[in-house]
Amino acid sequence: MNVDDLLTEAYGQLPDLVRAAVDGLSPDELCRAPGEGANPVGWLVWHLTRIQDQQVAELSGADQVWVTGDWAARFGLPADPADTGFGHTPEQVAAVRPQSAEALVGYHGAVAERTRGFLAGLRPADLDRVVDEHWDPPVTLGVRLVSVVSDDLQHVGQAAYLRGLLRP
Repeated sequence: MNVDDLLTEAYGQLPDLVRAAVDGLSPDELCRAPGEGANPVGWLVWHLTRIQDQQVAELSGADQVWVTGDWAARFGLPADPADTGFGHTPEQVAAVRPQSAEALVGYHGAVAERTRGFLAGLRPADLDRVVDEHWDPPVTLGVRLVSVVSDDLQHVGQAAYLRGLLRP
């Protein structure tokens, strides 16, 4: 297996994990935090999808799915491309209100489709391209893609755990 196939496989697991984490949850359950200062399932899935959307859009030179469709309205938010949830206050977390589990699954599916297309067009040498010189050592495309999928997998695992608390 080459590295491109490995990345495609890793990202390809996310849509099923997202669906399993939110399937059947009501809008109220999606927004219910398990405790003060904790993030609810809906916010976690929205955030992991926003990060993937923002990063892949930046890496590919495309607009974010978030700002090119009606997704923001389905979450009660403006279509701000800079709002990924990073650094959200508790009030900002509470403002993320997905209309339904299907809104989360649909948004993630649209982002996953874009990501699949981007990954399919990569050559092995592309992964060595420096995409961020603000770090020492500078970050390559390969490292950035692994970082994003790692973050996504952590958050979808958190969402699945919270789902178990909501629906034991």
